[in-house]
Amino acid sequence: MFIFGVGRRCPGISRHAPRAAGPSLRSRGAGGPGPLARSLGPLPCALRRRRCSPRSAWRWRPPQEPQVGPQPLFFASGFVGSCRDKKDCKVVFSQEELRKRLTPLQYHVTQEKGTESAFEGEYTHHKAKGIYKCVVCGTPLFKSETKFDSNSGWPSFYDVISPDAITLNDDFSYGMHRIEISCSQCGAHLGHIFDDGPRPTGKRYCTNSASLSFKPADKSNAGEGSSNASPAQTGKAEL
Repeated sequence: MFIFGVGRRCPGISRHAPRAAGPSLRSRGAGGPGPLARSLGPLPCALRRRRCSPRSAWRWRPPQEPQVGPQPLFFASGFVGSCRDKKDCKVVFSQEELRKRLTPLQYHVTQEKGTESAFEGEYTHHKAKGIYKCVVCGTPLFKSETKFDSNSGWPSFYDVISPDAITLNDDFSYGMHRIEISCSQCGAHLGHIFDDGPRPTGKRYCTNSASLSFKPADKSNAGEGSSNASPAQTGKAEL
């Protein structure tokens, strides 16, 4: 019986098939590298054959203490909401006095850099005429004429009474860079400043109601225009 294909060599699959002529990377015999290898030049380090290190080179080494380098600013300054150092402030109050005099929310916002809930502050929709002061030391900060409705959820002003009334500090909390505003006299945290305010300054001093106290120009309209309504939030940057 004769089976078709048995005993015949197939050039495509047989190991005895002749190799196609062409440039080779390997050297044939003692003739050195092939023409293609000579044209490409030396191989990169990643493609070279690595030599194994001798076993004597691998030694057990005791664990070393981790080296702590300089930390990023938002870690070096402490966790979010930590109290600032107020030794350089012009007006200094003891923490016991502030806890007795301020409400828990006022203390958390002014002393721990907290933030009140949006649209729930006392002065968010306040429209009475007068002056807004620091709730801690009573320093005048904003005039009611500079207050505007930013629809951000917090009282907003486009200017301050005096450039010396507040202090600007870099704030890197929550993984972003903002400019914090604080009272220049006692260091109380007020809020942040943004560049999306109206003319003529183009600034928006976004302030917590818990950081403010209000002195009305006319005592009869001290609470005029105050409202607890909570309209829908917009894309304004938060405190």
